[in-house]
Amino acid sequence: MKQFILYVMFIGGIINAFGQPYPNPYQLVEDWAKLPDGRIMGAVGKVTVDPDGEHIWAVIRCDATERDRFGSECLDSDLDPIIKFDQDGNVVQSFGSGMFIWPHGLAIDKEGNVWVTESVADSRIPKGDKRGHQVFKFSPQGEVLMVLGTPGVAGTGDYEFNAPADVAIAENGDIFIADGHSHNTNNRVMKYSKDGKFIKSWGKTGYGPGEFRSLHALDIDKRGRLFVADRGNKRLQIFDQEGNFITEWSQFGMPSGLCFDEHDNIYVADSESDNIQNPGWEMGIRIGEANMGWVHYFIKLQTGDPRNTRTNGAEFVAVDKYGNIYGGEPGPRKLQKYVRVR
Repeated sequence: MKQFILYVMFIGGIINAFGQPYPNPYQLVEDWAKLPDGRIMGAVGKVTVDPDGEHIWAVIRCDATERDRFGSECLDSDLDPIIKFDQDGNVVQSFGSGMFIWPHGLAIDKEGNVWVTESVADSRIPKGDKRGHQVFKFSPQGEVLMVLGTPGVAGTGDYEFNAPADVAIAENGDIFIADGHSHNTNNRVMKYSKDGKFIKSWGKTGYGPGEFRSLHALDIDKRGRLFVADRGNKRLQIFDQEGNFITEWSQFGMPSGLCFDEHDNIYVADSESDNIQNPGWEMGIRIGEANMGWVHYFIKLQTGDPRNTRTNGAEFVAVDKYGNIYGGEPGPRKLQKYVRVR
């Protein structure tokens, strides 16, 4: 055989044993996102797509002037951190001013309601400040419809969180929350009914199935399986909606964010792989098929030093109905758009 490619099988998928030479059929759209009134792009949190398949929602953390203020950028800002973009990158709607210190996770349910998690670390909440450790449900126009969590209080109770990283909404309206943003937080999945009634939780800090070390993002595929980006353990964990463990995939690198498209593809953002945290892997966006997890494409991060452990590239990823990909980059403070060119 003139060409021989050895594949190493992992649970549910593969990686190439000689590296990661997957093709990249996507091209970056330069300077796509445009903020109004001279606003400078702040750290970008999660991005997701509106039910219309065209508009893009993103968390844009407020203060872009102090580069070392990562972790509390909205503390004393009057800027809106929840922003909706059109296909050309223009802002068409925004809200949430003064409500957050460090917004992080984002989901849009099928009615167009906007769900946002407040993931500020407990140590960064000023004394007496009642923000933090909450999950908000907004109407599409920005009206608060529901709040879960005890304001400003980290806890382990059924209605308490500790820096919740993300939220996902099932087809029937059930609410899933990734409760925790680091190895030292709760590291559990919380499940609530559509009206906010606690149903169950599962998980703890650890390395085994159903255990997590920084569960950074959630999403649900067309089969109803709940995917958890278990970033600290360098894997995706897959559960049914009752919390039963199905399998884990390690072929997508060190996952920070994930999403699915209508063609049953999975997109996984890896912003952490470097020579220290995940040797042998590269940062970027891996694209594969969602059923079995075969990786087909890889948008490699073109900039950055693999010896530097500071987050780089896309932590979050979304895809619109046209197949365009959007990457939310907190460290570089960019909201990127990629179009397929071949």
